[in-house]
Amino acid sequence: MKITRTYSKMAKEASVLLGKEIQVARKEKAWSEQVLANRIGISRTTLQKIEAGDMTVAIGLVFEAAVILGIPIFLEENPSLSNSIRNTTDKLTLLPKRIRNKTKKVKDDF
Repeated sequence: MKITRTYSKMAKEASVLLGKEIQVARKEKAWSEQVLANRIGISRTTLQKIEAGDMTVAIGLVFEAAVILGIPIFLEENPSLSNSIRNTTDKLTLLPKRIRNKTKKVKDDF
């Protein structure tokens, strides 16, 4: 049974935008779909899904396509993103490791 997921409008639009940016960068480099697909290690059909903004493609493949084409994924001056990763890790150490749902209050007012 195939699972159908629902995505927000913003998530769909972001996926379509990144796909179109990948397509533009590929065409600016005068690479065919097959050339880029081979560089990423995927099929041409998967690349077509990426460029169409298909939400079912693994995010790692989309990021790999963007990196190969030189598209910035996050707006950072540091291309390695190591400072951002370190800052986010520092924030995570200050937050609880587990989030528990609140337990129901016992009604003991007999």
